[in-house]
Amino acid sequence: MGGRFSRFLGVGLAATALQYLVLIASVELAAMQAVHASALGFVLGAVLNSLLNRSDTFRSRVPHARGASRFLVIVALGLAANVLFMYLLNGYLGWNYVLSQIVTTGVVMLWNFVGHSLWTFSGH
Repeated sequence: MGGRFSRFLGVGLAATALQYLVLIASVELAAMQAVHASALGFVLGAVLNSLLNRSDTFRSRVPHARGASRFLVIVALGLAANVLFMYLLNGYLGWNYVLSQIVTTGVVMLWNFVGHSLWTFSGH
């Protein structure tokens, strides 16, 4: 499990870097609201995450159609949590959007690991 979590973190770092790049560029260059920019970055990061986690982290043998539908459920719930936490921290409490995203990333990362480990990429 430790090696899997390490690979998961590496893939997550790449997906998170993409999310933060989209977030910061969208807020600073396109004047997009942080919650919307975060959601856009989350979706793009999720695509990268899916491709790398299926083949590298979990080395899943689950049929792609079943794994993809499960992945979408976990990602949709993660996106909802991402939007909720960003709205609460940045929109409601007025925290800086990058600090809000850092806290949000921690919460969503744990959700994603547990959900993908136990359901998306497991043989069950």
